[in-house]
Amino acid sequence: MAASLGASRCDLTASWMGFWHGNALELSAPASPVLLERNAPAIPSGWLQLSGHPKSIAPVANGIVRKRVTGPADAEVLAYRLLTLDSHAAKVGPKFLGVHQTPDGEHFIELQDLLHGFVDPNVMDIKVGFRTFSENEVSNTTLREDLYRKMVAVDPSAPTPEEHQRKAITKLRYMLFRENMSSSQEKGFRIEALKMRGSSPVTDMKTVKTSHEIAGTIAHFVNRRKSVVKDMLKRLRQMRSLIEKSEFFQRHQVVGSSIFIVYDDQKVGVWLIDFAKALPLPSDVRVDHRRRWALGNCEEGLLYGFDELIRTLDDVYRSLQTNRR
Repeated sequence: MAASLGASRCDLTASWMGFWHGNALELSAPASPVLLERNAPAIPSGWLQLSGHPKSIAPVANGIVRKRVTGPADAEVLAYRLLTLDSHAAKVGPKFLGVHQTPDGEHFIELQDLLHGFVDPNVMDIKVGFRTFSENEVSNTTLREDLYRKMVAVDPSAPTPEEHQRKAITKLRYMLFRENMSSSQEKGFRIEALKMRGSSPVTDMKTVKTSHEIAGTIAHFVNRRKSVVKDMLKRLRQMRSLIEKSEFFQRHQVVGSSIFIVYDDQKVGVWLIDFAKALPLPSDVRVDHRRRWALGNCEEGLLYGFDELIRTLDDVYRSLQTNRR
């Protein structure tokens, strides 16, 4: 009972603000295809949506993208407004350019197009944190046969003998099983998807799990270019410092956000994206974004993920130096 109460307190704003799942370039709710087709110009040939629902985000002008939201009180709208007012947090993510309403009542936000100014770039989405689900999503302890069947379909050996006997598991058990398939629970981040120049996007990389696999994937992504890794490290360390100083991040849990990395032959860009589950903490709760998550403590591992990703990139950088000697 105490755990369930803790979960509801961590996500107490979710019930009235509403929030949506998102990843990569999907920054909040799926955009209406009709809205996009009616108001947006033709999608340019260089445009890329790495993952998320098709047509969930689209360019509307030079350097601007548009996302549909539920309304002015949408959780992500509120988060972006607060991020903009925080001098530290505002430097971490894409620029928020406002929320607009169409004549028929549709609402959307305008954000900086993070691909603008890059020429045929390489792109990577890294989901950060121990968990990508809110505590409200898993506070129900009802045993579900459908989730047991899903688990068995992926890994027949995953359920315990008791779970096999019941043929049912809780949603929390299933969500933790899914997170444990990736590097999220151990390292606080996972590589979600990537797009290499001249190749199709690889959109399901959740099973890239071991340190060796992760380092190899990143080395391949940067095309073994030390200068790219050096610039990524510089920016990630800057972002980590800004998050540690930010009042916004001191007062919010940030679940399911991604580190978005773009580079071409001229420059490297790194941002934190997707604030659909950046929810205010109860007034008496503090998180450091590094402690292990337990149901009710509101921790999500955001900075733990930054620490581990920086450590991994340091290892990649050193290996590239060694291999070129």
